Amino acid sequence: MKVAVVGASGYTGLELLRILLRHPRTEIVAVTSEQRAGLPLGEAFPSLAGLSDLCFERAEPAALAGRADLCFTCLPHAASAPSVAELRKAGVAVVDLSADFRLADPATYERAYGPHGAPELFGAAVYGLPELHREALADCDFVASPGCYPTSVLLPLVPFLRRGLVEPRVLVDSKSGVSGAGRKLEAGFLFAEIDENVSAYKVGGVHRHVPEMEEQGSLAAGEDVVVTFVPHLLPTIRGIATTVFTRPRTSLPQAEARAVLEEAYAEEPFVRVLPEGATPSLAGVRGSNFCDVQAVMDERTGSLILLAALDNLVKGASGQAVQAMNLMRGFPETEALLEAPLVP
Repeated sequence: MKVAVVGASGYTGLELLRILLRHPRTEIVAVTSEQRAGLPLGEAFPSLAGLSDLCFERAEPAALAGRADLCFTCLPHAASAPSVAELRKAGVAVVDLSADFRLADPATYERAYGPHGAPELFGAAVYGLPELHREALADCDFVASPGCYPTSVLLPLVPFLRRGLVEPRVLVDSKSGVSGAGRKLEAGFLFAEIDENVSAYKVGGVHRHVPEMEEQGSLAAGEDVVVTFVPHLLPTIRGIATTVFTRPRTSLPQAEARAVLEEAYAEEPFVRVLPEGATPSLAGVRGSNFCDVQAVMDERTGSLILLAALDNLVKGASGQAVQAMNLMRGFPETEALLEAPLVP
């Protein structure tokens, strides 16, 4: 299948290229970057030297439509929608990695991101979290790939919401590596500011990923789910470590809490329920498409603590997008994704 990557010079775009270059069922026919147009891939990014003869080009959706069967769009939030609209109009399948098509309510989107660039397509995409929407992804042509923070929250939480085991008000503490902010020149992301430092950001109000968590959580629970979310920036490049604090509606022993996760993910190739007593770590998932999860019942306080760790650039973005593509086209779901985490 011929694929193109629009916005291929960002971190998620480069991670997509790393995965797609080893995918036996895809051929990359175009990579776009406005800033690096004309540069060979290997010259712009030495890590790709010798792996492809492609050069970056400017994004022209109409031209891409005649060359690619499917396009991955890795453009910033709010900037992606117009390009996606042109590609869809031309009949090209799209996996969009921005937030532009993840939500169902236009007003909610506008509060978080501003005016939408393609309102006629709002609500048309399948939310691309395979563990939640595998059947809908099969044979579809338009996917909104989930955010990294929401993925780390929903995977441990949804099995409990679906069974009505926990109250619909949850607290979330998440910590992310700096690559989650994308490639940008801002003082807060300088090495001297990040190294040996941890800080919360965007505390209070509604973080722009919260509506995504609440919408998908509410769909799973069948009632409104409210999320209090506090993100932190870690002095690392990759990874998200998330802790979800919930309260069971009735008594939930430790063994039963773990059994909920084990039953939900027994057949899932990329969600690993860790052994009793083990906790997810960034080192355990770095560079992989795995999300490690754990459930811990705090008998003293009556709280159920859910833990998750994933690589924000793989299961939190590009790996998940390829997983969705595999399902869309009937390829083996694990194709090009069963890479062991990078250790050390």
